[in-house]
Amino acid sequence: METRRRSSRDLLTRRQKVRGIFERFDLNGDGGLDRSEMAALVAAVNPTLQFTSDQISSIIDVVFRSYSDFIGDPSSGLSLDGLFQTYADGAGDLDRDFAALSLSNENPDMINTLSNRYRYPKLAPTWLSSPNHGVTHDSTWKVIEELEIAIRAKIRARAAKFSPKDSTFSDGFSEVWCSTDLGFELERKGAEFVFKEKSSEFRVLLQELKEIRAKIDSLSIVEEAFDGHLAIGRTLFERHLFMLALESFRRALELRPMDVRPHFRIGNTLWSLGHIKEAKDSFLAALELAESDSLQWSGLLPQIHVNLGIVMEAEGLVINASEHYREAAILFPSHYRALKLLGSALFGVGEYELAEKALLEAVLLKPDYPDAHCDLGCVFHAMKEEEKAILAFQRAIDLKPDHLDALYNLGSLLLGAGRHKRAAEMFGRVVTINPDHWKAQLNRGISMFGAGELNEAKKALTEALMITNRIELYDAIQHLKQSKRKKPKDERPNWVAVDASKFKTADESTTDQKCLSDALWIREIQKATKLGRCDATLLKMEMETYQFPVSSSDRSVRKAEVEILLYRHLHFLRPDTFRDAIKAIDEKIWYVLDITGSGKIDLGMFFAVIAPICGGSPEHRKRAAFDALSWQPSRNELQRQFSSVDVYAYIRNLRMVYFPSRQFSDLMEISGEGDGICFSFHEFINMFDNIYHGFGIMNTLLKLEKGAKVHRSRHSCGVCRYRISNIMFKEVKAKFCVCANCYSECKVPSAFENADEYRFKECLFE
Repeated sequence: METRRRSSRDLLTRRQKVRGIFERFDLNGDGGLDRSEMAALVAAVNPTLQFTSDQISSIIDVVFRSYSDFIGDPSSGLSLDGLFQTYADGAGDLDRDFAALSLSNENPDMINTLSNRYRYPKLAPTWLSSPNHGVTHDSTWKVIEELEIAIRAKIRARAAKFSPKDSTFSDGFSEVWCSTDLGFELERKGAEFVFKEKSSEFRVLLQELKEIRAKIDSLSIVEEAFDGHLAIGRTLFERHLFMLALESFRRALELRPMDVRPHFRIGNTLWSLGHIKEAKDSFLAALELAESDSLQWSGLLPQIHVNLGIVMEAEGLVINASEHYREAAILFPSHYRALKLLGSALFGVGEYELAEKALLEAVLLKPDYPDAHCDLGCVFHAMKEEEKAILAFQRAIDLKPDHLDALYNLGSLLLGAGRHKRAAEMFGRVVTINPDHWKAQLNRGISMFGAGELNEAKKALTEALMITNRIELYDAIQHLKQSKRKKPKDERPNWVAVDASKFKTADESTTDQKCLSDALWIREIQKATKLGRCDATLLKMEMETYQFPVSSSDRSVRKAEVEILLYRHLHFLRPDTFRDAIKAIDEKIWYVLDITGSGKIDLGMFFAVIAPICGGSPEHRKRAAFDALSWQPSRNELQRQFSSVDVYAYIRNLRMVYFPSRQFSDLMEISGEGDGICFSFHEFINMFDNIYHGFGIMNTLLKLEKGAKVHRSRHSCGVCRYRISNIMFKEVKAKFCVCANCYSECKVPSAFENADEYRFKECLFE
C-alpha cells in the first residue's frame, strides 16, 4: 500500500514537472507547443549544444511524426499529454531538463535569459530567428539593432531616389540564399537589394559601421567584443555584404583564434566570394579545432563536414566530399541534406547502389525534398530501372513544378522510350523556365519530329540555332534530314565485317589487327582517366616525397588520399573533368586493385599500373613502373630489385585492366625457380615488353598518341567515310584505305567483301 502511494506521488511530481516545462514554452497559451515553441524548448534543455535551425527542425519532425496522436490542431502543436508521453517513453531526461531550466528554484534571471534567447527586437536580421543564434551579451543586441537600422535606412534612401511615389516598397530582402549552417545548395529566391560600392549610401554605411566596430573594440571583456564582431559579421553576410562580413569575422578570429565559429563563418564568406581554395582551408581549420573538442562543438561538426564536402566537390574531389557527407550523417543521422549530398556524390563516382541507399534515406526523412527525388531518378536511370526513374522525376516535379533538372531528365527518358508528345511537353516547360536552354530546344525539336509535327520541330530547331552554333545542332539537323528521306527497301550498308583471319599484314612494321584493337581500348582508358597528361617522371618524384603513416606496414592508402594526390598532378583540369577522370579510374583501375571493396588500394601497385599510360617516353614509363614495384614504405626508398611474387601480381593486374578480353589461362607462363627470385630492371623490361604476357603494345599506343595530334588529313576511311586523323591502313591490292577503328573491327567496303584475304600496309601521319 505504501509503495503504491509513493508511486502515485512520484507520478504526480513528474506530471507537475512536465506541466511546468510546458507552460514555460506555451507562450501563446493555446494549449499546445507549435514548431517555434518546441524549437525553443529543444535549445533550452541542451544549453551546451549548438543546434542549427535545420537540425532542430529535423528533431521536431521526428517528435511530431512519432506523437501525431497527441496533436489535435496542427497549428497548436504538441499537447501537454504528448509532452508527458515523450518523457514517459524515454525521449528525454525529465529531471535533467527540469534542472537545466531552473524551474525548481523559479529563478527570475534564468526566465529572462531564456525569454531573450527567442524574443528578439523587431528590427533584427533573419539569422536571429534561429533558437540557437549564439548571442550571449546585451551589448551585442544593441549593436545588431543599430547596424540593422543603419542598413534599412540606406535601403529606403536608395529606393526613394528611384521610386519616391512607391509607398509599398519593402526592405527588398529575401531569405538568405545560402544556408550558412548546413550547406550552400539553396538558391536565391526573390529580389534582393545590392549596395553599389560607389554610391553615397554605401559610403555612409561604411562610416556608421566603422563607428559600430569602434564601440565593440572599446569593450573591456574579450568575450563580449568577440560576440559583437561575430554577430555583426553574420548580419552583414545575410545582406550579401561579404567583404565587410569577412572583415568582422577576421576581427573575431583575432580575439579568439581557437574558437571554431569564426573559422566556419570565414569559410562560408570566402565561398560566397568565389574563393574556393581559401574557403576549404578555413573549413579544414574549423574541423581540426572542432574535432579536438568534439563534445563542445558537437552541434557544429556536422555543418563543417557538409560545407567542407561542398567545397571539395566544387574542386572535383568527389570521393573526399562523400567522406565528409558520410561523417555528417553519422554524427547527425536525421541530417537529410547530408544524406542527399552523399547520394549525389556517390552517384558522381559511379557507386550507384550506395547512392540509392543514401537518397532513399534522405527522402524517408524528408518526403517533400524535390532535389533528392531528382537525384534518385538519375540513379535509377544509371541502374537501367527506367520506370522507377520516371516516377522519381515525376515526384520531384509534383513537389516543385519548375524543377528544371527533373523536367529535362524526365523529357530525356520519355524521348528515349518513344513517347514523343509527352517528351516535347517536358522540354517545352524547360524552355519556358529557361529560354536559353539550347539542349531543351534541340530535344524539343527532335521530339516534335518524332511526333510528326514537322513545322513545330523546324521552329524549335531554328530557335536552338539562334541560341548557339554548337556542332551538335548541325549533326542533329543533318540526321533528321536523312531520316526524313525514304530509303529504298533493298538499301544495304556500304561496308561489311569479315573474318579476322582474312586480315594480314604486308610487312613487319604494320600493326596486327588484334594488337591494334587492344591498343585502342587502352587509348580510350588513357583519354577517359586523363592520365596521359600526367608525366611518368612525376610518379617517381611523388614516391620520393610521399610520407606513409609511421604505423603503416604496407602501401595501402584510402582512395580519398589518392584522389588528393592525383589532384595535385591534374590540377589544371576543370572540376567536372577531374571528377569524370576519377570516376573512370575507379571503374577501370581501382575496381581491379580493390577486389574486397575495402576502399583502400596499394599505392605502389597503382603507380605501377598507371605508369604505362602516363605521359613521357617509353623508357620513363617503364622505369616508373619498376620503381613503383620496388617502393618500400617502411624506409620510403626505392630498391633495385624485387621478388617474383610482386611481378606476378603486377602482370596479373596489368592484364586485367588493359586486356580484359584475354582469358586468364592465356595470361602468363613466367619462368622462375620460386617466390624468392628477385628481378632486376633488365629482367623486368623483358617481361614487360612481352606481347603475349606483358604490355607489349607500347609502340602502338605511342602511335595512337601521336596520331591524336593530327587534326587534318586528305584521306577518308573507305568504310565510315570520316577523315583519318591518326593511323591509316591501306590495302595493297585493292588500294582502299580504312581508319584504325574500322581496321580493328575487320570492316571493309562492301565492294570487296568476297576477297580471300586483305593485306594492309600501315601509314602514320606525322
